[in-house]
Amino acid sequence: MKPVAILQHETSQGPGVLLAHLQQQGIPYALITPCDKGIAAMRARDYRGIVVLGSNHCANEQLRWIEQERCLLQSALAAEVPVLGHCFGAQMLARAMGARVWRNPCANIGWSRVWITPDAQACMDLPAEATIFNWHYDSFEIPQGASRSMYGSHCLNKGFVHGPHWAFQGHLEVTAQSVRDWCDEGAPELRSAAGPAVQSQAQILAQLPQHIRPLHQIAARTYSAWTAQLPRPRLFYMPVWGEARLALA
Repeated sequence: MKPVAILQHETSQGPGVLLAHLQQQGIPYALITPCDKGIAAMRARDYRGIVVLGSNHCANEQLRWIEQERCLLQSALAAEVPVLGHCFGAQMLARAMGARVWRNPCANIGWSRVWITPDAQACMDLPAEATIFNWHYDSFEIPQGASRSMYGSHCLNKGFVHGPHWAFQGHLEVTAQSVRDWCDEGAPELRSAAGPAVQSQAQILAQLPQHIRPLHQIAARTYSAWTAQLPRPRLFYMPVWGEARLALA
């Protein structure tokens, strides 16, 4: 059975509750770190789906692994391999689809409310609004043919959907511990960041208990809906020593 590829770029930005969902569903996965050795040898068609996580880098940076990742996602789009992008991953998916990534008018760091479009509510089984975790300075334009799925007060394009390809500018995958670790690692950044959509480390952690459980519920619904559309293994009969045995493709 083909695995789901998970592209992780930072130690503090792991797959979190998404990984737990894949394990619970018995969906095989391959955790890949593009920044280390690149992904030039990867072929999109070797995977049931591709997940792209966050990064401290900008999607517009001229780095070899970023270009390789963009090409991989273009191949996935051409081969109809479902893609799920989180933050940097959402920006990379937008770039692969020909859309631009630019500096958002203000940084988005911490907990903030987003509104979910009616189509996305139906597609992902989500409520009309939710509070998600954010840590980004850039945003993307909605690619041609895609539709906005989420929007916020300080960032208009918080997500988009294009068939089986879903992008989220926020972080649905975080756990309570990963938020704490991220705040510790990014403490100097938090001390210098400013703006109407930036929270301090103390504010983020103070609101963690009230927001993390509802966020996990949103993530569970979203990941269930996305994995439900992954290509299913094909069953076929393979003769072995004169017998017909059931096998997976």
